[in-house]
Amino acid sequence: MKIPLFQVDAFSDRPLKGNPAAVCPLDSWLPDELMQSIAAENNLPETAFFVQRGDVFDLRWFTPTVEIDLCGHATLASAWVLFHRLAHPGSNIGFMTRSGMLSVTRHDNGLLALDFPSRPAGLCAIHTDLVTALGRVPSQILAARDYLVVYDSEEEIQSLKPDMTRLATVDRFAVIVTAPGASVDFVSRFFAPARGIPEDPVTGSAHCTLIPYWSQRLGKSHLHARQISPRGGELFCEDRGERVSIAGHAALYLEGTVHL
Repeated sequence: MKIPLFQVDAFSDRPLKGNPAAVCPLDSWLPDELMQSIAAENNLPETAFFVQRGDVFDLRWFTPTVEIDLCGHATLASAWVLFHRLAHPGSNIGFMTRSGMLSVTRHDNGLLALDFPSRPAGLCAIHTDLVTALGRVPSQILAARDYLVVYDSEEEIQSLKPDMTRLATVDRFAVIVTAPGASVDFVSRFFAPARGIPEDPVTGSAHCTLIPYWSQRLGKSHLHARQISPRGGELFCEDRGERVSIAGHAALYLEGTVHL
């Protein structure tokens, strides 16, 4: 069996930055355990698999250890492959996923814009183990799927050196840390060691929670964001109420074939 594989760096306009995702177009679904093994072999933050079904594509995402319910950068990467390598016509692609219908729109300036559900965070009690794991007391902790931990400055976010062993024990999917940006509206980092991703380079799904928080706090619907991981990435965001738009560039790093 031969499966096409593309590795695309999402939320960057050049390779070796942003967040790498593997993308495997399929004619039909493989067994779940085989897709999980391929994702583990790729050892990237996520591997995306899609199958065309009429006018839309069924899309699934796997980290090296688990299947997940929502992934921004691998959706962006999948759309890039469809537009730039598989000659998908028009400017819009629909993906059916575990989080419902998602879409990606191609703009004339090269940006690909994700239409995703909004996941606002609510206030929660201070989680002592979480604060200990992060090593710095935040100004606020909220929670949706992930913890949203708010600090006062970009410098605080940049200087965090989390204890990943402790962080892997927290009772949410992952931990987002965020603060006002020095040259953008807000910055963030994302940690999910229990899911096989100690620090994610750029996390589209986290912005489903970040966008409504910062939109309300700053009183604006259009936001410029940066994830300040070592690789880094840039996101152009819009709060649309029950939905959010998360736009970015993508760049091909490699293409090849999986032999099984």
